[in-house]
Amino acid sequence: MLERRHLVASLALAAGLTRAGSAAAQDTWPSRPITLIVPFGAGGGTDILARLLAQHMAVALGQPLPIDNRAGATGTLGMAQLARARPDGYTIAIAPNGTYAMATALYDRLPYDITRAFAPIGMLATTPIFACVHPDAPFRSLSDLITAARAQPDSVTYASAGSGSTSHLFVELLLDMTGVRMLPVPYRSAAQTAQAVMQRETTMSFIDASVALPFMRSGTLRAIAITAPQRSAQAPDVPTVAESGFPGYRASVDFGLFAPAGTPQPILDRLATEARATVNLPELKPRLESLAMEPVGGTPADFAANQAEETRRWTELIRRRGIRIE
Repeated sequence: MLERRHLVASLALAAGLTRAGSAAAQDTWPSRPITLIVPFGAGGGTDILARLLAQHMAVALGQPLPIDNRAGATGTLGMAQLARARPDGYTIAIAPNGTYAMATALYDRLPYDITRAFAPIGMLATTPIFACVHPDAPFRSLSDLITAARAQPDSVTYASAGSGSTSHLFVELLLDMTGVRMLPVPYRSAAQTAQAVMQRETTMSFIDASVALPFMRSGTLRAIAITAPQRSAQAPDVPTVAESGFPGYRASVDFGLFAPAGTPQPILDRLATEARATVNLPELKPRLESLAMEPVGGTPADFAANQAEETRRWTELIRRRGIRIE
């Protein structure tokens, strides 16, 4: 009995020391650099937002946030790297909804379970996509384009950044709602889809706002609709898809911040607080506006709910349309 009491006492002491050590670690966090994984190459919208975030959060947290670009497979390679990281707050990742809400339905197998591998920290920003045509195209509205596609199926072509990209899925959502057919023409990037429209290789494309806006301003692309639920301050004359005769349509590129599952809640809360404060800094507003990004913020719980809803509705569309990536 004496030995048993000693064993129980030893286990209790060990548990107490573990909790104390964990609490002490959280109290001193962060004490070294925090790696910020970007699951795409340098120069894109996700990477630009990540670098802005890292620069300003480093000041608030007192530690640098070095960027680790891990591009490939719609961002899932970078997220797999995060899934393997220690849940100690020293490795986080930024990802768009194309990665955290759509990719799970696009691939037969992923090296992680999206519902269990990550802890949502918070939504950072959202940006729309513009439906663009050549300036001389006969379509004055999105309704005109859909009417033409309905009259002659597959006569209207659209450029996308490849199967499963947001520029592909956002068009698929419209086709699913209208029942019309358009012929997809895949390219490698949003920049190439813009060139395809400008060079009349395709009829139209849904193009990221950060790519489309400079061409819209120069008159080399004409936007006939915007995918977001509301008009953009950067192009207030461009109606939403819903306003164009397709009520209920809504789609945007949303960017969120993640940590590995099991990261202590106080660390997640601190990261969420600093990220929210950073994207709402007055000095960042002009830069975000130039990228057509709207800061969002919110708590980890808010973001978890958003992720669940986005995953549900895009999974339903992807399965209904039979879209897969091998």
